[in-house]
Amino acid sequence: MTSMTPMPASERAAPRLWAVALALLLLYLWQLGAAPLFDVDEGAFSEATRELLASGDWGHTTLNGTDRFDKPILVYWLQAASMAVFGVNEWATRLPSALCVLASTWAAGRFAARRWGSQTGALAALVLGSGLGLLAIGRASTADGLLNALLVAISLSLWQFAESGARQPLRWAYFWCGLGLLAKGPVAVIVPGGALVLWSLFSDRGRTALRAAWEPLGWLIALIIALPWYLYALNRHGQAFIDGFFLKHNVERFSGTLEGHGGGFAYYLVVLPLLLLPWSPLLVAVLARARVLWREPLARFLLIWAGFVFALFSASGTKLPHYMLYGVAPLALLMARQLGALGRFGRAALWAVLALQLALAAALPTLLPALAPQVKDVWVRGLFETAPEASLLPLWTGLAAALALAALLLRRFDFGQRYGAAVLAVALLWVGAVIPWLSDTLQGPFKAAGVWAGGRPETVVQWRMHQPSFAYYRGIPTPQRDPAVGELALVKRHRLGDFPYPHEVVFEQRGLLLVRRLTEPQP
Repeated sequence: MTSMTPMPASERAAPRLWAVALALLLLYLWQLGAAPLFDVDEGAFSEATRELLASGDWGHTTLNGTDRFDKPILVYWLQAASMAVFGVNEWATRLPSALCVLASTWAAGRFAARRWGSQTGALAALVLGSGLGLLAIGRASTADGLLNALLVAISLSLWQFAESGARQPLRWAYFWCGLGLLAKGPVAVIVPGGALVLWSLFSDRGRTALRAAWEPLGWLIALIIALPWYLYALNRHGQAFIDGFFLKHNVERFSGTLEGHGGGFAYYLVVLPLLLLPWSPLLVAVLARARVLWREPLARFLLIWAGFVFALFSASGTKLPHYMLYGVAPLALLMARQLGALGRFGRAALWAVLALQLALAAALPTLLPALAPQVKDVWVRGLFETAPEASLLPLWTGLAAALALAALLLRRFDFGQRYGAAVLAVALLWVGAVIPWLSDTLQGPFKAAGVWAGGRPETVVQWRMHQPSFAYYRGIPTPQRDPAVGELALVKRHRLGDFPYPHEVVFEQRGLLLVRRLTEPQP
């Protein structure tokens, strides 16, 4: 069904959507804590939350004892609450992101089911939740899963207002905006607000956007939620908060290249298909029908939402792959509608992409050591060369391949159901076996060193590196500086020749060292 007419109530809570929701719940929670934290982002968010919990200061975050202004407070509150209940571990710190992404897939699925039928609703939830990009941020202890869920809630609420004129969904949009301002700042307003303004200009000369903006109760709701913490932070830190949060992490992030994360205007042309894997061929089908879809008010809103995100972050000086995820939900809704009308070539392309994803999982343990000589970064090259054995990966790969093949051959089900089942089988392989192994390859030494150093009485510092996960596993803030006599320093072996102090090695794993400074260097 492709009509824009809302579905009857009997269609809205169909078992298909519940089945997809349960499958995604398994996908996101299974092995959630199996992989070590990735640096820098996961390590930084997790360590900042651990320090908040340890200090009892719930109004402000620090990283290795230094004020941290990267993001507002909400994600740290959620992670700290999870850690308080489930303990300081990877599973607990990632749980809020997983639940937020699951909530966004449910919201998108319900929205689609009400308008296009239960089957399309279930497919929309599956396309969104099993895509590579959202699956990655849903299993990472960062603010992106939270922000994405809030952007979905805001944008869908705004559409309900545009469609009906009712004030209740508009006030809900303002409520979610208040939380979004606490989650990641102004972007929570800019993305959905910009999409609505553009849709309104193309559709009714701006009248809907003006009515949405004139909502005193909505503004009051948003300000009551967000303003107290911002006033608290401003009163506590003054100009440092303005410089750190607003100027550096918002203005400079857009106007310049922050922390070396740059790229050309076409950056997201490459990134977007990767984020949508293994559903990427459906994007081609959507773009091919863009002119037809533009005639439908809802489809036009979804296209503008995705297009605005693409244009906004393409124009930004700082580019990171996950920025484009804020425009993936509208694409997933449109892609789910196109799946049933996909021709033989399109279906073959989907199966081919999934087969490549499966083959990559099988090849990675052999591929990384083989690629090592071509890697310029000495540290990464060493990690590839010394990757731990992936003894169970062939077994898991074979099982996933068998399940995907079984799904392909089950002709009694429609194509969407068969392909969706195969996608889930391959996704479970990646989250259950591939990602833990890959994370252990890249981050395992830092976890091992942090756990070992956690039981030592000496002061420990990081020498010429920034690995927040080390401090997290150690359980103590670990500053970046030169060590004093008797202190331990975290050092990479290939940089040991530049270490200017007499020392002894007290710990080593795969090129990562902890050394004790012995004496002052000789003049």
